[in-house]
Amino acid sequence: MDMFDQILLQYWGYHHFRPLQKEIIESVYNGNDTLGLMPTGGGKSIVFQVVAMASEGVCLVVTPLIALMKDQVDNLWARQIKAVAIYSGMSFEEISAAFDKCLWGGYKFLYVSPERLKTEHFLTRIKSLKINLIVVDEAHCISSWGYDFRPSYLEIAQIRELLPDIKILALTATATPDVVNDITEKLHFSKKSVFSTSFERKNLAYLAREREDKVDYLVMIALKNRGAGIVYVRNRNKTQEVAIALRKKGLNADYYHAGLNAKERSKKQAYWKDSADSIMVCTNAFGMGIDKPDVRFVVHLDLPESPEEYFQEAGRAGRDGNQSYAVLLYNQADIERLRKNVEVNFPPIPYLKRVYEALANYFQIPVGSNNGSCYDFSISDFCDKFKLEILPTYNAIKTLEQEGYFVLSESSEVLSKVKFTVERDKLYKFQVANRQFDSFIKLLLRTYTGLFTDFTRIDEQRLSTLSTLPVSQVKKYLETLSNGGVLFYSPARTVPILFYTNDRVETSRLTIDVTEYNARKKRYNNRVEAMIHYASSHSKCRSLILLEYFGQRNATRCGNCDVCRKRNELDMSAYTFDLILNDIKHHVRSGSYSITDLVKVINHPEESISRVVQYLLDNGKMIDMGDVLKWHD
Repeated sequence: MDMFDQILLQYWGYHHFRPLQKEIIESVYNGNDTLGLMPTGGGKSIVFQVVAMASEGVCLVVTPLIALMKDQVDNLWARQIKAVAIYSGMSFEEISAAFDKCLWGGYKFLYVSPERLKTEHFLTRIKSLKINLIVVDEAHCISSWGYDFRPSYLEIAQIRELLPDIKILALTATATPDVVNDITEKLHFSKKSVFSTSFERKNLAYLAREREDKVDYLVMIALKNRGAGIVYVRNRNKTQEVAIALRKKGLNADYYHAGLNAKERSKKQAYWKDSADSIMVCTNAFGMGIDKPDVRFVVHLDLPESPEEYFQEAGRAGRDGNQSYAVLLYNQADIERLRKNVEVNFPPIPYLKRVYEALANYFQIPVGSNNGSCYDFSISDFCDKFKLEILPTYNAIKTLEQEGYFVLSESSEVLSKVKFTVERDKLYKFQVANRQFDSFIKLLLRTYTGLFTDFTRIDEQRLSTLSTLPVSQVKKYLETLSNGGVLFYSPARTVPILFYTNDRVETSRLTIDVTEYNARKKRYNNRVEAMIHYASSHSKCRSLILLEYFGQRNATRCGNCDVCRKRNELDMSAYTFDLILNDIKHHVRSGSYSITDLVKVINHPEESISRVVQYLLDNGKMIDMGDVLKWHD
């Protein structure tokens, strides 16, 4: 058993690595900048965690997903591995404490959100740490060719200049060939070392159905395929509506979205993971970091915006290798909405400037200031005050984010934290001089440990119960002690955070790269059309469509999707079908042929040719013009 196998067994309890994990580990450990393309649930986190545990020093992990960051930190601690995270919304004191832990406390992992990379505080402190590896999670975010481009990821190149001898491990589940090339270029790979598992999922049957009665069809799927499932929808209200509809049919269903508080989300998620037949109706806030192997079906009731998004979410089914289903339900209204979104998601430049100026007024930010500052942000309150519509405003903010002006974090609940800022003897003197706080301070010290050395999570409700004080009074005590310099108190909050990555500029000087803006719009439109093609195609294997989109050539038909099953009914091999189809396509495209003419020129039995022709007509690939056939691309 080598060193990597020992680490895997000691900390994770596994005797063997999954496919490609060890190859990537060895590549990085041997000093190569490496890109790993691994499917959702393929074990990306174990790859970099094993490498880091085999090396002296701290592993720097860049990831944009705060919720996933927190989950991974908690999971590492559960394995007795020290880890800490830095993200938007943390105070200067909390960030300094995190760096101190990495410098002096034997911590092995430092998770950082990308917008923190360019702050002066980060750049100063990171140089003092012994970094053993830079990990770029969700690496597709660095590419403007990708579906989730984040300009703050470009700052990783600057980190490479500060740490020139440290290798990079980039990881992603979805990347087209263009994105792969862009990732290795933007991260300044010394040589292109790319490892990729096949995107093919042999046990996953892809199906697409054009339906108006989506919920009724969903009920049929759930009743027919008993087991755990995920149902994706595009808005929060719909999660609850669909879950109620499923419950009325006797199905075990719940709902999940980012608007729920942390306790609700955690409770729902835990129940679903432990259940054999629970169905979670959710937005795309659900699923990241969840490794439930026995999900029997994933159903999309709305069209995703890209094949990347669809592939990642559908891929949460059947991780145990057993037969599972990925079902996409759509109608013409969905297609029209998706195409309309191209314009909605790219607001006019005057609207971008209007939103930028309104944000500065909302937060009272003067020109030339606030680089590195962050604010709790309620988009509904903002839009109410400035008479703006929520959807175009949100899209304007995301566009300005891609232009590099600020970062809008996902909604994530930050729990309350406390740390005493005075030493014990000074605290005792304060208690003697301020008897009204004495009992409350003693309660804090009895209830929580480490208050003098670390930022400690607290629960105001628990303190209220123990002290018989109202929660409002507990918070008032904490705020008063914080304002008096006795302790640091950071109350819980659930709203997203807007982080300014650059100083505010005069609105007239706000620059938008119009060429790049239009290029991003075109690439978004191409992804939308690729998603529509996947849904509406009835003549090509759905697995093949996805595989070719991600650059995997020479793959064979899955034989398992709805298109392949329909072809199987023709009672001929896939090889024979392809030969006849290609002959038909060649002749119909190049000349005027009727069915009778095709039978004369194609060297196959008439019955077989007729079946393939009828299949192509039924699925819209050819049109019968009466006397001739016309190919329809």
